[in-house]
Amino acid sequence: MPRRGPPVRQTARVTVLLWIALLSLLVWLWLACCHGFFWRTDVRLPPRRPPARAPQVVVVVPARDEAEVLPLSLPSLLAQKYPGRARVVLVDDHSSDGTGALAASLATPEGLELTVTTPPPLPPGWTGKLWALRHGVELAGPDAEYLLLTDADIAHGPDSLAELVAAAESNRLDLVSQMARLRVETGWERLIVPAFVYFFAQLYPFRRSNRPGARTAAAAGGCSLVRREALERVGGVAAIRGAVIDDVSLARAVKAAGGRTWLGLADQVDSVRPYPRLAQLWRMVSRSAYAQLRHSVLLLAGTVLGLALVYLVPPLATVAGSAAGQWATAAAGGAAWALMTGTYLPMLRYYRQPAPAALLLPFTAALYLLMTVDSAVQHWRGRGASWKGRTY
Repeated sequence: MPRRGPPVRQTARVTVLLWIALLSLLVWLWLACCHGFFWRTDVRLPPRRPPARAPQVVVVVPARDEAEVLPLSLPSLLAQKYPGRARVVLVDDHSSDGTGALAASLATPEGLELTVTTPPPLPPGWTGKLWALRHGVELAGPDAEYLLLTDADIAHGPDSLAELVAAAESNRLDLVSQMARLRVETGWERLIVPAFVYFFAQLYPFRRSNRPGARTAAAAGGCSLVRREALERVGGVAAIRGAVIDDVSLARAVKAAGGRTWLGLADQVDSVRPYPRLAQLWRMVSRSAYAQLRHSVLLLAGTVLGLALVYLVPPLATVAGSAAGQWATAAAGGAAWALMTGTYLPMLRYYRQPAPAALLLPFTAALYLLMTVDSAVQHWRGRGASWKGRTY
């Protein structure tokens, strides 16, 4: 009797799916055990003690059209309980919503000294944020031993500055950065934000980044305390003047020059910027995703395939294998999905989200895949990284 074709083709398809599911499982075993334990959320400020002498610090805040969030963030900086000399320089980056005047009105006699300034027009080759930072660093003066570079939407606990400086002094660090806790109040924020931090930690495992001599280096631009001499050693802000992902670029420059960097999750540093709609979160990710891939089509293709293999294959193999009665495929997919879910739970706990939400990570990863592709499409259309009226 002649062999029938369809069962052979079906068996071949099942075999291919099984091997793909096994490959995904092997990747997850490696990620969970051998990738710097990226999924753990216990990387917080290292052991520290108050320094014998509190060094002088200047807080530099670049702000462009931030009138909506400044009343929630700036007062927390002005109210810092720092035992030494500290002041705040807010650089109003040619805002159109009265950011500078609003900032000046928030100053209080009992708070830190506040200077509100505007930089010269943006020159070619600079991003607006870094041009504003450069202007603020210049105004800080030569007596500032540390510079706290923080975004206008970041609110700090009253001891935040003192704890950052204590961590830097106690551990001889040149750059101390904390990933601010982002807002998770709306449905889209709860779905997208914890995954954003989880993916960032997967891309730049904190433990590896914090290891002297390791190639990995990263920082979070919302809260980065840098030693002034370390910044000068790398050539100042001008050394990264065109960087869209400026925080990672700064950490790489400091580490390449022999400096010691540290990055972890924050306990008293929070973002107050709302992202109530998917479109706003989409822009937050897509404006820099392709830049992160160095505008490489090959890296884009590899990222898309990698995201599909790591995050989409496990649930697909689980469902397809179960439906077809191919239990080996379903078991491999289910094991990979379980590892994915288990590594995501600590981040959900950090953001105080329910554990069952971990099962939605494949769907969220599919959204990130589309955001990454959209970032490349916008770049090819000449729109590049767009932020508040500027395109880079």
